[in-house]
Amino acid sequence: MSINILSLMRLIQLSDSAFPIGTFSFSNGLETAIHEKIVYDAQTLEDFTRSIALQAAYSDGIAALLTYRAALKKDYQEILNIDKQLFMFKMNDEARLMQKRMGRKMAELSIDLLDNELLVKWLKDIKEEKTPGTFPIAQALAFASEKLSEVELFSSHQYGAINMILGAALRAVKVSHFDTQRILYKLSEQTQELYEEVRLLSLEDMNSFVPQIDILASLHEKGKMRMFMN
Repeated sequence: MSINILSLMRLIQLSDSAFPIGTFSFSNGLETAIHEKIVYDAQTLEDFTRSIALQAAYSDGIAALLTYRAALKKDYQEILNIDKQLFMFKMNDEARLMQKRMGRKMAELSIDLLDNELLVKWLKDIKEEKTPGTFPIAQALAFASEKLSEVELFSSHQYGAINMILGAALRAVKVSHFDTQRILYKLSEQTQELYEEVRLLSLEDMNSFVPQIDILASLHEKGKMRMFMN
């Protein structure tokens, strides 16, 4: 079987949890879930992470896939539309802050590494506050620039959503690296199914009715827990 080693290396780099876009600064509601005793061991962590991955697939995942396709067509206006729609879709301020900070950092790093006019134009519009600059859009533009597939993009998106929670959990929950790796290994098995469920959906189909996450984010904004950014 022929393998494009360079593409594989690019996929690994862009998906790496060490890629400096600020992922480690956010817990996506986990810190409050721990405080409220919703997450307290490996099993409850797995349940919480599964919910986050599902929510992400039907929001960020859809937006990323649509942006990827728009980028291949060089449809910049559609990219801006998706960016704004995704930002408005986020209910809580913490999620919006996370999306914008990670998105801008991803764009800045990608421009430093890649030669892509769409990314340059998009970052300029972010700086001029013409578009919010959400992370899934930045990720999709980078993957399209590197000619990685949309399946690889969705896989990277899901890996990032899962790994953000598990990385935060190692600092805040009584779980081991063995626990988190088992959870990652197990939840990875649902990625193909989630991709098949969302790959043909449109912006109007985005949905992630998980009110608990928005409540946890609200509590985190007003609470005293400060291990992670709010």
